[in-house]
Amino acid sequence: MRSISCPLLWTTAVRAVLAAEPSRPRGVSPEHAKFYKSSDIFTCISNPSITLSPSQINDDYCDCPDGSDEPGTSACSYLSDLSPSYVSDLFSDNASRSIALPGFYCKNKGHQPSYVPFLSVNDGACDYDLCCDGSDEWAQVGGLKCENKCNEIGKAWRKQDEQRKKSLGAAGKKRKELVAEAGRLRKQVEDRIQSLQTEIEGSVLKVKSLETALADAERQERGKVVRSAGRGSKVGTLIQMAKDRIEELRESLVEVRGQRDDAKARVAELEGLLTTFKAEYNPNFNDEGVKRAVRSWEEYAARDKPTTGDAAHDRDLDEISRPDSETGVINWSDWEEAEESDTHVLYKIEEYLPIAIRGWVDQKLRDLRILLIENGILAVSTDSGSESQGLTDARNALRAAQDSENSLRSELTGHQDDLAKDYGADDVFRALKGQCISKDSGEYNYELCWLDRATQKSKKGGSHTGMGNFARFDSVTVDDDLPPDGKGLGSGVRVALRYENGQHCWNGPNRNTLIVLACAEQDEIWKITEEEKCVYRMEVGTPAVCEVSGNGNAKAGGARDEL
Repeated sequence: MRSISCPLLWTTAVRAVLAAEPSRPRGVSPEHAKFYKSSDIFTCISNPSITLSPSQINDDYCDCPDGSDEPGTSACSYLSDLSPSYVSDLFSDNASRSIALPGFYCKNKGHQPSYVPFLSVNDGACDYDLCCDGSDEWAQVGGLKCENKCNEIGKAWRKQDEQRKKSLGAAGKKRKELVAEAGRLRKQVEDRIQSLQTEIEGSVLKVKSLETALADAERQERGKVVRSAGRGSKVGTLIQMAKDRIEELRESLVEVRGQRDDAKARVAELEGLLTTFKAEYNPNFNDEGVKRAVRSWEEYAARDKPTTGDAAHDRDLDEISRPDSETGVINWSDWEEAEESDTHVLYKIEEYLPIAIRGWVDQKLRDLRILLIENGILAVSTDSGSESQGLTDARNALRAAQDSENSLRSELTGHQDDLAKDYGADDVFRALKGQCISKDSGEYNYELCWLDRATQKSKKGGSHTGMGNFARFDSVTVDDDLPPDGKGLGSGVRVALRYENGQHCWNGPNRNTLIVLACAEQDEIWKITEEEKCVYRMEVGTPAVCEVSGNGNAKAGGARDEL
């Protein structure tokens, strides 16, 4: 019984205290009630040197320079720092003439208390959005009576608030998922960096090894015995020139024969047409042009035709047109073999040695030649066409290894730069980078790609207009009313993205866009405005900017919970 009686005693005590507490003047909030406790005297809140009688409170006359004596009327609604001095201010040079109270206080029992601007008190309009109990129209000006709708409005607000909290909870979970995904992506980059560093170390060793191999190959190449051109070098050049010339003439012959055959076919066709024309034309038709054409054809047909060759002549041409490799008339390979010089025979002395010592002698001769070249006694061969396949392979292998190393280093630099980039709190925007959202707005479609670009697309066709490319993160302070559906910025400091250097605006600057973000369950563009020429502003909702509180629910990033 004792555990039950304690709450009852506490409730009874609270009711007793509330009953004993003097009633506050109309329009005074519990926060400011301490200034109105005295029943003998009232002191102006911002001007303590000025005292009034309690009967002057809410008498519809502004006695205090700060308006604190009229919390329940609109008598002091005009006050500001520019207001004229009062007679009571003559003894105070520093009298404050700014309104001390935030407004007319509405209890709104059944809903949430709120303040109404003093200018709206008894203005003949029910301000249910701020004062749902109708207490701001207590004078019933013009017979207006504002009913108390706090129960109805409060019930709807609580239902909407519950939905907002659920949405905030879902937004918080989605942000956690984004943070986890961002962490996974970052870990991938870090792992790739470690892998690249290991690959680069191996690539460096490989390049050094191939550089050594190339140096050895080049050294061996310098020691290679170069065969002299020999006595037949000029004859070989002449033979090659003759071979090329004959091949050129053969190709020309084939081409001319083709042209001749085409011309013969055309002439035969024209002669057939004229023969038919002569046989079928009407001699009685008195047309001098036709008659003259017929006479000319008869004269042409009566002439001796030139000999066009017979089948034997064509067979001879066919034989001449065949390549030498098919006819066998000239075997060019016999003429292209160069004679060996005495020097070449001398260099082949190792062939006369026993096999057991032939390799040893060959290596010693090569080493001797390299030594003589390195000391400037023998000249290095400049015949580029004589480079060995081994040297070419060694050079290509080194070039491929160097290209691979450069590619690895470039990729490493890109990943390191990526880790150094700002992706917002908890790296969360790393999980959104490159993803795009869009909004249909009148004659345009707007698209926003996270940390990439913003574009405007006309529904009438044509090219897209770049509204800016992502430049940096920023923050802006906003003070907007939050709509019932929660799709707004609210008030407080908000994360912003700046997109700059978009498409050039005719007779203006390059387009740029400020993206102001607020907490939302889904990525969504809410509003697009053009604040000035080619300067845009987007209001966008995303779970990425929701702050997660200790209970797991999301917060909008401002001073109060909002979505």
